[in-house]
Amino acid sequence: MSTKIRLMRMGKIRTPFFRIVVTDSRKARNGLSIEEIGRYVPGQEPSIMEVNSDRAQYWLGVGAQPTAAVEAIFKVTGDWQKFKGLPGTEGTLRFATPKPAKSIAYEAAVKQAMDEPKEGATTMKKKAQEKLAAKANPAPVVEVSEPTATEVVAEVSEPTATDVVAEVPAEVTTTDVVVETEEAAAE
Repeated sequence: MSTKIRLMRMGKIRTPFFRIVVTDSRKARNGLSIEEIGRYVPGQEPSIMEVNSDRAQYWLGVGAQPTAAVEAIFKVTGDWQKFKGLPGTEGTLRFATPKPAKSIAYEAAVKQAMDEPKEGATTMKKKAQEKLAAKANPAPVVEVSEPTATEVVAEVSEPTATDVVAEVPAEVTTTDVVVETEEAAAE
């Protein structure tokens, strides 16, 4: 049986990742595999390449043929040089720089925010700035002398309580009202 070491595609439409598998050469790309020996994620920077070196050396030793893409991955990880006996078995694999913890970045941002002055935290609208400037720097008041007119005050006598006579209507008795209504009804 002829075996191949190739990539099995996994993942979504635009975010692929691959498993490095050993499979029968007559099987489909994503068909049944004999063994999974690594994985490859090209969507990240730098790409993730993980290979189980012992299993890769075993399968290369028993005659499994790697595809061109898998051979390139083996050259980067150093497995191909180790199999062929070439110098450079350490490979040229780049490692991602470790990212600082998010909690440290958050604490640094909070500390920086505490050190900033409070006055310039927000900007005011233009009209509000003009009002504040007017209150802080009042315009100088210039006195202009104008001719004054003499005021004439006329004396007005206010009515007192003795001048006002209260008109109180005479009391109306109910008998007068009854008589008036009977007369109106008779007519």
